[in-house]
Order: sequence, then structure tokens, then C-alpha cells
Amino acid sequence: MKKVGVIGAGSWGTALALTLSGKGHQVTIWDVNPQHLEELQAKRENVRYLPDIKFNDNMKIGKTVEETIKDADMVLFSAPAQHFRSALENALPYLKPEMILVNVAKGIEQKTLLRMSKIAFEILPEARYVVLSGPSHAEEVGLRLPTTVAVASNDLKLAEEVQEIFMTDRFRVYTTEDVVGVELGGSLKNIIALCAGISDGMGFGDNAKAALMTRGLAEIKRLGIKLGADPATFAGLTGVGDLIVTCTSMHSRNRRCGIMIGEGMAPEEATEKVGMVVEGMFTTEAAYELAQREQVEMPITQQLYEVINGRADARDAVEILMGRDKKHEQA
Repeated sequence: MKKVGVIGAGSWGTALALTLSGKGHQVTIWDVNPQHLEELQAKRENVRYLPDIKFNDNMKIGKTVEETIKDADMVLFSAPAQHFRSALENALPYLKPEMILVNVAKGIEQKTLLRMSKIAFEILPEARYVVLSGPSHAEEVGLRLPTTVAVASNDLKLAEEVQEIFMTDRFRVYTTEDVVGVELGGSLKNIIALCAGISDGMGFGDNAKAALMTRGLAEIKRLGIKLGADPATFAGLTGVGDLIVTCTSMHSRNRRCGIMIGEGMAPEEATEKVGMVVEGMFTTEAAYELAQREQVEMPITQQLYEVINGRADARDAVEILMGRDKKHEQA
């Protein structure tokens, strides 16, 4: 059994901490919000983000980052993508070279346009870095409903080590070396989930949502290939698998946010009403700029970018997408 420190006690960090502690690992979880930590300690459950699931005896609440990751074999970062850099920098004084760093944030950093692995290696060039991603709602993982994910690392043996740490009879883990594909698939699917939600909110039905998901996957794949990903990754768990679950489930905060926008609510108001970080809102901005830089055609991303920034109405965006020039499907 391993000692694991978890940075970030939102719904996903808590669900993974429950999975690991339920397997027998000694887990300590910490969050940047002191009041939230007090609630976790007092209630022995995450009432705010993952209610009605009690913590077991293997799960402790850390008072500081140092206490949380001291002597840990593995440190799991579950901060929102736009805060991953600061979370890693905050932990840096207490990290040791032999520690495994697992990131579960799905996003692209704004302004720098960096994936999370790029940030990790910029700060810690020798990091033993692994990304975990796939179709996995925290609400279901916390309840031990069957879930399958993938872990990716440039070092396959390291990915296999993390696979062994996480794997249970209800949490199945596959390995891959395609860090680029896994990180991009997990990040960009949130854009399409927002669009799927907007489509649902406008009452456009299943045909429209299926088209958005399929053509959305096509543009995710285009950018991924340009940046060096393996095309096969996008047909797997962290590509189409994650896309399906995020575009179709009410557990998806991106889809819920999109539904409200489709019903006429302003993007900022919809984001606030969700009550948790809507990663797709940030990723859309970064992905749009990345597509411009790499000269990759991403029409769905572009139209969502216009809607988010108040330069287009959602219905106008649909008309633009439907009125584009004729194309071959594989082009």
C-alpha cells in the first residue's frame, strides 16, 4: 500500500481519494480553502461537492501542503487547470524526486497555451509525471459505480505503476504513452460538451447533438495530430469515450452550463449558476488561440468562442456552422 497526498478537494479529487483509500492506501487530502477543510474534518464527507459519501479511516485531512505530501509515494493534483501551475509551485518545496506526480486537471493554460504536462516539466524537468483521464464523473466514481480510465506517461513503466496503484474491481485503468493525445482529448471535449448543452437548451434534438459530437471529435483530432498526438487515442477512452459522457450526462457541468446558455442565459451568469469551475469556458479561449497559432480549422470552437465573448448569438452560430461550404467528411 502507498502513501498518497491529494491536492484539491473538489468533487473529482475527493472521489479519487475515496477510491485510493478504499483500496487500502493511506490518503491525505488538502484544499486551498481553509473553511472547506474544516467542513471535511468535521463532517467526514465532502458535503459541498460530493455529499452523502462518508470518508473511511484511511483518509485524513491535511492542515498544510507540507503535511499532506510529506513522505508521500504519489501526489495527485486535482486543482482546476488554470490553477495547476500555482498548485505545483506551492507543493514544490516539499516534493522529492522519487515521488510520482499524477495530474487529473483537464484544460489548456490561458495565455501560455500550455498543456498540463508542459507546465509540470517547465517547473520540474525531471518530474515523474502521469496524467489520468477518461469518461469518469466524480459522482459515479464516489459511489463505486464501474468506471474505466486511462493513465498516460512518457515512461510506460511509470504509467503501469500508477495503473497498479489505482486499479480496483470497480475502477479499471488502461495505460498509454500518448500524453499529448490524452491531455488534448480530455481538455477539448469540454468545448464540445458546452456546445452540446447549448444545442439541448435550444431544443435542437438528438440529430444536432450527434453531429456536434462527431464533427467536434474531428476538429479535436485535427489539432491533436498537428501537435503530435496518436490519432488512435481519439477513438479511445480519453477521446470519444470522454466526449460521450461529457456531452450526454447531467453530471457534466459543461453541458449544464451550455443548456442554460442555449435557453438564453448570459455565459457569465450560467457559469456562476453551475457553482463549480466550468473548464470548457477557459479551454475555449485557449483552444481558439492555439488553433489560430497552428493554423488548424476548428469551426465549432471558433463559434463557441464568439458566443462566449458576446460577439455572436447562439442561433447565429448555428446558422454559420450549418451554412459552411460543402466538404468531404474526411477532409
